[in-house]
Amino acid sequence: MNRSFIVPDWPAPSNIRALVTTRAGGVSVAPFDSLNLGDHVGDMPRAVVENRARLRRFLPADPVWLQQVHGNQVVDLDLVPVLARGDASMTRQAQTVCAMMTADCLPVLFCDDTGAVVAAAHAGWRGLAAGVLEAAVGAMGVRPERILAWLGPAIGPDAFEVGSDVRDAFLSKDPGAADAFVTQRQPGKWLADIYMLARRRLVHAGVVRVYGGGLCTWHEQARFFSYRRDGVTGRFASLIWREPEP
Repeated sequence: MNRSFIVPDWPAPSNIRALVTTRAGGVSVAPFDSLNLGDHVGDMPRAVVENRARLRRFLPADPVWLQQVHGNQVVDLDLVPVLARGDASMTRQAQTVCAMMTADCLPVLFCDDTGAVVAAAHAGWRGLAAGVLEAAVGAMGVRPERILAWLGPAIGPDAFEVGSDVRDAFLSKDPGAADAFVTQRQPGKWLADIYMLARRRLVHAGVVRVYGGGLCTWHEQARFFSYRRDGVTGRFASLIWREPEP
């Protein structure tokens, strides 16, 4: 692999493949430089087509892109293998590629411990609070204790400033989530740890094997796009699929 990709470090079964793109290795110009995969952010369409073609060389099939809406809908790609609205996808079919685009929101990749099913979720704070991770776990159709989850690059806890409405949305369902918020000098402002919030939701859902976390899109400007940092910017992708059983 090259510097255009990050390969998750987790004990997934041998037939599971996953990668996260960075912003390196594409053809887009500033402010989308250079491997922007988002076709909805104002980049030149021909640049996005070329960037996606470069990604495709490392995949067994075209990724199944969703129209992500910051909700908790899970799309079963075995039934709806075309563009659909949702913030998570899952499949049991070999070489079907689940894909999520982000630029600060938390991407989460899932597989079961036999390599029979995979899923991917886009967990911005709205989707996370609405239960997108729990929905993805439920859609996989296996016992939660058999699921592995990997937390991809997202805005870090010293950069993710939110209002009291965000904090209240989490505390209304989980009072213990208060530990994920640090108060700021400005009244009604908090720094949120989206990784901690995701781990809490996963553990409550019964998923105890959780890996990853700690890659900050805000601070790692050379590697990742960040909407909060730059405003107009590109999108990177987190992708997962299963290879056929040997």
